[in-house]
Amino acid sequence: MSKATVPLPEKLVPIFQGPARYRVAHGGRGSGKTMGFAIMAVVKAYELSQQGKTGTILCLREHVNTLTDSTMAEIKNAIKQMPWLQDFFEVGEKFIRTKDKRIEFLFYGLTRNLDSLKSLAQIHVAWVDEAARVTEEAWRKLDPSVRADDSEIWVTYNPEHKSSSTDRRFRQKTPRNCKIVEMNFMDNPWFPIVLEDVRLNDKENRPEHYDHVWLGDYLTVVAGAYYDRQLAEAKEQGRITPIFVDKLMPTYAFFDIGGTGGKSDATAIWIAQFVGKEIRLIDYYEAQGQELSTHVAWLRKHNYHDALVVLPHDGRTFDKVFHVSFESALREAGFNVEVVPNQGRGAAMARIEEARRLFPRMVFNETRVGGGLAALRYYHARIDEVRNVDLGPDHDWSSHCADAFGLMAVFYEEPRAHIDDFEDFDTMDWVV
Repeated sequence: MSKATVPLPEKLVPIFQGPARYRVAHGGRGSGKTMGFAIMAVVKAYELSQQGKTGTILCLREHVNTLTDSTMAEIKNAIKQMPWLQDFFEVGEKFIRTKDKRIEFLFYGLTRNLDSLKSLAQIHVAWVDEAARVTEEAWRKLDPSVRADDSEIWVTYNPEHKSSSTDRRFRQKTPRNCKIVEMNFMDNPWFPIVLEDVRLNDKENRPEHYDHVWLGDYLTVVAGAYYDRQLAEAKEQGRITPIFVDKLMPTYAFFDIGGTGGKSDATAIWIAQFVGKEIRLIDYYEAQGQELSTHVAWLRKHNYHDALVVLPHDGRTFDKVFHVSFESALREAGFNVEVVPNQGRGAAMARIEEARRLFPRMVFNETRVGGGLAALRYYHARIDEVRNVDLGPDHDWSSHCADAFGLMAVFYEEPRAHIDDFEDFDTMDWVV
């Protein structure tokens, strides 16, 4: 009996041996993890068909606007690498399936198709590629939707930050029945020669990005990052440290408003106190797609029920689902609320500049704001690389946190000494 050859990097072999609910590979560029998982997806389709099973192998990425954004090309290439399987599949411009039509590959984007996944029957494998930015809401919906007997979830990604939902779910707290491996370029026996020059050029000319791109480390420096220098100074000066709420001082909850539903933006909240000229960032919260009651429950659970809630101008806008404004709903829940007026064009850059100016006064509670710091570190400009022009903040996962942070900066008023506060003005010793 002849043996079939499966071209798989050695480091991936244990990941696909034996049963597992989750099979995960993380690491840098050129590691072969995406192609390895594509090859095993094709092998899995063959095995399922041979067993007489019907259903779907679901290939997912966060955003798939067209099939060119999907892993379809990787699946097609995987089939070509195994000649013994080429006659077993029907491969068209927009479809891939076994010739007996038992198993079909589907290519979806999580952002647009998340709710429709529930209606898919017999998902045997859901493979999420480029999964670094997949939200917790998406994972919560996807996991129970993959419920066929012996079904599996596969994950491949290049880590960006520790606080990402994907990293927390699979690396920080590895679930039961999970096989996970780190893979980088040196683990790929078929590492392309053309990429070796790219890798060495990055190592020499872009060392700040090299470890993330090629060695799978967390992303620490982003081109056009707005607060990178300020955060580095805060760390060097000991302003990222455990701090506590001063019960004698007012507490503020600064919001960036998201919405309800799987496709909505996240809601972010910074908890702050102004003590003298010091700005204390006490706590940080973020949730995507949740109702206002979830955010209120978090505030109450952490004893911020007396906080003054500060909303951006859209706090007076009615929610599309529940047709109430955040302002009215929060007042109804017993909070004092203030809405910052619309700052007009250029508001985002105005928030950034004000936050930069105030940064030397800021102290961050190391034990409670890690997620917020990660987002501020990543928050960056869209750069026109031809003209080297800042086109304004990139709207991504970090911008909700940064907008709430910027709202705090424009709301803040510097403490001032007033003549009426002192009886003997002429004898005062002023310290500037």
